[in-house]
Amino acid sequence: MTFSCRNYDFNLNNCQKLKSDCIPGRRGCVLEGRVKLSEDLEKKVAELEARRPGRNRRGKKRLSG
Repeated sequence: MTFSCRNYDFNLNNCQKLKSDCIPGRRGCVLEGRVKLSEDLEKKVAELEARRPGRNRRGKKRLSG
């Protein structure tokens, strides 16, 4: 990947802000909405969203009914 981020730990290849894998553009990432993601990264972000049941894109609980 080619990008610059102050939260990226080059030694561990993870995000210091989110304390997990670095996936540029994911929710909480400082690059979210500021960069054009590749199809591969868009897929990873979508998979992360799918694993978060009961939450919408902004992290708010979904209303049922």
